[in-house]
Amino acid sequence: MKSLVLAEKPSVAKEIARVMGSHHKHKSHYEGPKYVVTWALGHLVGLAEPEDYDQQYKTWKLEDLPIMPGRMKLKVLRETSHQFKAVQHLMKRDDIGELIIATDAAREGELLARWVMEMVKWKKPFQRLWISSQTDKAIREGFANLKPGSHYNRLYESARCRAEADWLIGLNVTRALTCKFNAQLSAGRVQTPTLGMIMDREREIRDFRSVEFYTMQGDFGSFQAMWREAGKNDGRVFEESRLQTLRSKLEGKSGKVVSVKKTEKSEPHPLAYDLTELQRDANKRYGFSAKQTSNVLQRLYEQHKLVTYPRTDSRYLSSDMTGTLKERLKSVAIGPYAPLVRPLLGASLPITKRIVDDSKVSDHHAIIPTDERVNLSALSNEERKLYDLIVRRFIALFYPAAQYALTALTVEVEGESFHAKGKTVRKLGWREVYGQESLMDDDDDEREDDFESRDTGQTLPDLNQGDRVALKRCAIKNDRTQPPKRYTEAALLAKMEKYGLGTPATRADIIEKLISTDTIERQGASLHPTGKGKQLIELVADELKTPDLTAEWERELEKIARGQGRTEPFMQGIRNMAAQLVQTVKGSDAEYRPHNLTNSHCPECGERLMERKGKQGKVLVCSGKECGYRRSSEKQLSNRRCPQCHKKMELKTGKAGKYVQCLGCNVIEMLEDGKGRINKREQQQLVKKYERKEPAGTNLGDLLRAAMEQKEK
Repeated sequence: MKSLVLAEKPSVAKEIARVMGSHHKHKSHYEGPKYVVTWALGHLVGLAEPEDYDQQYKTWKLEDLPIMPGRMKLKVLRETSHQFKAVQHLMKRDDIGELIIATDAAREGELLARWVMEMVKWKKPFQRLWISSQTDKAIREGFANLKPGSHYNRLYESARCRAEADWLIGLNVTRALTCKFNAQLSAGRVQTPTLGMIMDREREIRDFRSVEFYTMQGDFGSFQAMWREAGKNDGRVFEESRLQTLRSKLEGKSGKVVSVKKTEKSEPHPLAYDLTELQRDANKRYGFSAKQTSNVLQRLYEQHKLVTYPRTDSRYLSSDMTGTLKERLKSVAIGPYAPLVRPLLGASLPITKRIVDDSKVSDHHAIIPTDERVNLSALSNEERKLYDLIVRRFIALFYPAAQYALTALTVEVEGESFHAKGKTVRKLGWREVYGQESLMDDDDDEREDDFESRDTGQTLPDLNQGDRVALKRCAIKNDRTQPPKRYTEAALLAKMEKYGLGTPATRADIIEKLISTDTIERQGASLHPTGKGKQLIELVADELKTPDLTAEWERELEKIARGQGRTEPFMQGIRNMAAQLVQTVKGSDAEYRPHNLTNSHCPECGERLMERKGKQGKVLVCSGKECGYRRSSEKQLSNRRCPQCHKKMELKTGKAGKYVQCLGCNVIEMLEDGKGRINKREQQQLVKKYERKEPAGTNLGDLLRAAMEQKEK
């Protein structure tokens, strides 16, 4: 008997087949003496659509909502049905004795395989391949240590509940909003609270009132210090005249050092990367979108086999990996990393709880390099940048803490206080791995101006309490209070993680969905809500706007995955909430005004056209409720060429029907079949007609009328 191995992608199946000796390639699988290796193409099976339960749901109607199937059905997805049939055929072969699930070792990978098994009605034994890298060594060890499939039943239940909850909430609320307000409005269990956070920030910016303020900096020759009013934490003053008076009073006077505080600080190395932290750093450093980072990281994992499993939420390593760490360091000891790794190889590695902690590793450990030797020249520019982040973070784990001395001075001049801070590096420690650059600073999006620590970069002279210093001059600077910054993807990912919105694997897709539905848009590095997004957040129920409810659901799903929660109460709560959210939309008396109305009018009913993003580009859609008119807003070129300049003519629609027009030559031709095609004989006739030197007006109406008359003749 043979074992059937189900991988997630053809590329992964190919590698597993090569390593495990299945060398005979067929159209949809590889076969060997022991293993038959096949693959999925993403999901082969998904949750059934409403119309699969009842054809009446094919038309969206408010009165049909909420749609609450008693038991959620599955269906084979049309776009991958050919591969499902191939997998089904293999599963029913008499010589197949067991199934080995080799899809991604995570919640989504488990769901993918289990749904296929349920659809095929698999009754034979099954095991689970659970590996964190795609190297040959990892694959062999994984097959030597297969886990019983039943060990992952709880993970499957959690994944199934998540998918069904997204269907019940997202589908019902989206249909309700779309039907109620006659607009394509999308809502969801995670995407709407995420939009809510962006809108909260937008309101803070809108309500913010900028105020001018002034600060005063004293020059003491060998150091600079900020004036600060007694009892306050910064030196901001809103009346310039007050500082002008102080400057006149203090300049040239002698002061006394009243306080010297020296503190030795130690800054430990940063934790290893999980997916969200890596996405944040890649966004801050290189401007990568979260989705872009996920895609590049997947190639490093799957294609190049240089990093461990990407979609992890842990920043720690497990104790069983300790013996592999030196081998991994040796594999990256090339090029710019060699001098950084060399000092680590001669002694035992310092393994601390900041590196290895089994209690903080759930499904997968942190993202680190594999023991595969790297060829940097084989990587693309994007892959090289992301790999550099991962390798340097990994090397930094084994470097000592950075040490520096922090000195704080307070100088009193004529009863007024000046404060200065200085920082002296004692040992670079792990910062040596990053050279002059470091990504470890606090998130600028979340930090207010800190005037007290503005000058911590200076080196202060060796002063003692009671020493006299002269205030040479004072400089008054003006500035304005700044509104909160709009979210970058890095800052938004941090917020989503803080409130438990989504998982490391889904957060990038949530952001992309908000963008693709024209709810938010990227402007430079910042994320801005669109006119549609601003209205949408006002139309949904309050429970769906804030992250609290969704965060609670995510905690419940985690409990189910750990075997501490039950699926029935969770799903009943989801059903109740879906019904409540639909009822809120039905009872709403709010109005939706399309933000994308154009100045063009529908040729059929006269209503204004709306511009929408479609799969084939932008389209113009009639805003009238009963009218279904739509056309592309992009320039449409026909196959008909202008008889004068021979360029392709534009296809247009007017009240008299479809016609083609060459704007440059003012040539118009009506179309009988609307296809814009013309044979050679007709083309020759057109050339002869336009060769006649007849005066023609340039007015579009005149040209159209002339063309109609010619047609009638």
